[in-house]
Amino acid sequence: MDLRKIKKLIDLLEESNLSEIEIKEGEESVRLARMPSQPMNAGGMVQPTPVHYAAPAAQMPNASAMPMQSPVDAATGGSHKPHGSELPAGHVVRAPMVGTFYASPSPEKPVFVSIGQAVQAGETLGIIEAMKMFNPIEADVSGTVLAIQCESGQPVEFDQPLFVIG
Repeated sequence: MDLRKIKKLIDLLEESNLSEIEIKEGEESVRLARMPSQPMNAGGMVQPTPVHYAAPAAQMPNASAMPMQSPVDAATGGSHKPHGSELPAGHVVRAPMVGTFYASPSPEKPVFVSIGQAVQAGETLGIIEAMKMFNPIEADVSGTVLAIQCESGQPVEFDQPLFVIG
């Protein structure tokens, strides 16, 4: 591939908001990519990133994949995983979505339920805020609240145990 074409591709990448360009001509290919973390100069402008010539795709080694994290894990540095032995026997009410759990409708109001309280199916146990929407978490069964597995104001993950009803 002609060096002038590669230089034009580098200029195109630097002038655009693209993160990478890949061009193939016959058996040769060039892949130009910006680095994910770019250093800033004193004026607050992003410094140009180095651009690398890639060998034909057949000769490129596979990069090892990084494990995926949920947004809550990434933001909090890891999630609290309750041990299975900590949950008392009973019906477990799990989080239907990722969000922030609240035990009361507002900070001045009393909590929806407390441990030892009898609840009916359909009664609100708490709320999860997700994308500025407040979603009630309702009891699916009638019984007594045996355990509350999260604190008000804490992030929760999908399918995380919230309550145990016996």
